[in-house]
Amino acid sequence: MSDKITPILMPKWGLSMKSGTLSAWHVEEGAEIVPGDEIMDIETDKIANAVEASDGGLLRRRVGQEGEIYPVRALLGLMAPESVPDSEIDAYIDAYEMPEIEDDEDEGLVDQVVELGIGRIRYSERAGEGTPIVLIHGFGGDLDNWLFNMDALAESAPVYALDLPGHGQSVKAVAEPGLKTLVAAVIEFLDHLDITKAHLVGHSLGGLIAGRIALDDSERVQSLALICSAGLGAEINLDYIDGFVAAASRRDLKPVLRHLFADEGLVTRSMVNDLLKFKRIDGVQAYLESLRDDVFGGGQQSVHVADQLGQLGIPVQVIWGAEDAIIPQAHAVAIAGANVTILQDAGHMVMMERASEVNDLITSQL
Repeated sequence: MSDKITPILMPKWGLSMKSGTLSAWHVEEGAEIVPGDEIMDIETDKIANAVEASDGGLLRRRVGQEGEIYPVRALLGLMAPESVPDSEIDAYIDAYEMPEIEDDEDEGLVDQVVELGIGRIRYSERAGEGTPIVLIHGFGGDLDNWLFNMDALAESAPVYALDLPGHGQSVKAVAEPGLKTLVAAVIEFLDHLDITKAHLVGHSLGGLIAGRIALDDSERVQSLALICSAGLGAEINLDYIDGFVAAASRRDLKPVLRHLFADEGLVTRSMVNDLLKFKRIDGVQAYLESLRDDVFGGGQQSVHVADQLGQLGIPVQVIWGAEDAIIPQAHAVAIAGANVTILQDAGHMVMMERASEVNDLITSQL
């Protein structure tokens, strides 16, 4: 069978994804695909997003049908040069063993829990070689915010993503919600895993946490990648923050979440429902209110780290969505000497909307 045939498979976005719906093709048979092209839309019970091509080539066959559900790693299409005859394409399809829906075990991405001084911390780990990458989510988020990044980044280094205290499946009863507590918790998490050196990647509030760790313990930080980061200026869309904290119903929360994306269609019913379940857990409401008051008190960001980070002498990369409606894009240039990239057609959750480019930018700095 020809080694010139490149399969296009159903991706796996996070631990919980077992299958996905191929909702739309964006390329026709006979089209020349370039790496990074959006080739199809996939919907899961967590999120809908476009699949970007990791390889280039001539699309010879669309195997997957729009509207059908396929298991992870199912064959959806084939790329091959014109020199490969149709008979070989047919033989490849016939010989491909379509997988079954996966069980709960995963050999690469592992969901774990650790007990720290502050309490239970959930995290996911992806094995790899080299200095680890640690992913830190933002206000109201969790480690699933990195669904489109963990596997790709793990091709270059070990990857860890955690639920911050008060978020996701980590401890909710936190005595002193605030930036200092979050920074201390991440440092304790690194200590527990014996991570003495790391590439820190932070989104939004997670960027401020990563920056604060670099300032407090610069020897521990190999590099920083700050994505739509807090802490680089005073302005913040407090209507979004207050709206998220106050929302108690699907009707209230959905329009708030639309501010996160350039493509509002990415706000799925499942996303809204999952966040409502999180917000209804005992202790979460009080925690979010206290954290908001500590970090965004007075209607603006209360902690600024840009000037200090510019003096550290470690590599700093800043990535921003051009349509960010939460933190102004102008903050991207606040750190002297940082490498700055503005990605078009993306909002605050740029690591989801433009995952391929974000992954490439992060790995280029390793």
